[in-house]
Formats: sequence, C-alpha cells, structure tokens
Amino acid sequence: MKTDDLIRALAADARPVRSFASTLALALVFGAVAAACVFAWRLSPRPGLLALLGEWRLLLKFAVTLSLAASAVVLALRLSQPGATVGRAARALLLPVLLLAAGVAAELATTPAAAWGAELVGRYAIYCATLIPMIAAPALGALLLALRRGAPTRPTLAGAAAGLAAGGIGAALYALHCVDDSPLFLLAWYSIAVAVVTAAGALVGSRLLRW
Repeated sequence: MKTDDLIRALAADARPVRSFASTLALALVFGAVAAACVFAWRLSPRPGLLALLGEWRLLLKFAVTLSLAASAVVLALRLSQPGATVGRAARALLLPVLLLAAGVAAELATTPAAAWGAELVGRYAIYCATLIPMIAAPALGALLLALRRGAPTRPTLAGAAAGLAAGGIGAALYALHCVDDSPLFLLAWYSIAVAVVTAAGALVGSRLLRW
C-alpha cells in the first residue's frame, strides 16, 4: 500500500475524539464531586456559616484556595501539551500568593503581637493538616488519570500541578468546616496540607505520567 493510500485509509477510519481540555474539565468536576462526598462523610459545614460570609478572613480562605485550584488546573493543562510554554500559567499562581500575603499583612496590622502565636497555631491544626489531603485524594486521582490522556513531557511537574489543584479543592472544602479563620493559620497549616498533596502528585505523576 502506498503511503498516500494508507493516510487516506486512516483518516477515513478516524473517530471524533473529545479534546483533552474537556477531558480534564470532566475529571475536575468528577474529582471535586468525589472530594465533596468525602467531606460530607467526615465533616459538616461550620455552624452559622452563611451568617459569616461577610467576614473578610473567611472570604480570604475561599479566595486563596479556589484561585489556587483554578490556576493550578490551567498549569496542568499547559503541562499536558508537549512544547507548550507555561510562563503565563505559572505566573497565575502568584494570585493566591499575593492574596494570602495581603491577608497576613492585614492580620499582623490589626492583631496584637501577643496574639500572633495563638492565631498561627489555631485550635485544629492537626485536623487541618490531615483532613485536607484526605478530602483532596479523589480529586488528585481523577486529575492524574486525566493527565495520562495527554502528553506531558515533564511528568513530575505535571503531577505536582495536579496535586496543587487537588490541594486547593480539598482546602476550599475544608474551609467550609474550619473555624480557624486567621490568615496566619491559613499560611501555616493550609499550606502544609496543600504541600503534602502537591508532593504526592509529583511522586505519583513521575511514574504514572511517564511515556
């Protein structure tokens, strides 16, 4: 068979394939729903949550965690494409960092120095550091499986991006329950929990996403 004939035969047999972006979006939705189920299994929203939605410290937790998840998903999408530049997607991660930095600065300016230590430690630090990775696990699994359908040339970095996104999702869900609203607590314990999920994503991704 001539090469041109072979190409025409393959083209005729081709089937529509869902774009990878839609595959990743579907995985994100499935992972977020599964993470919400884990949250509902282990935890519940804090009492009076709706009445507290005007409190800037609580809003900051959602702003930081959700912007982290969104920017990390965009980064993971870019990393799934061989040769794609990731500069703009990586710079988007500055948004949650800047939001958190502004919140910490405001907290330090309005809270007596004697109370900084108590705000940093909070009341449920260990719960935060352990429950966020547990809640984030389904989202991490879904995103990593979706990334296998892409073609990441940097599997460890792509896995880390998936972990960062899943960590943001888990942290946002945990924030529905968490009563430690200080940005200092967010800086310390939420960051530790998200770092655990990110490291897990990098470790698993280095093997699962290799091709």
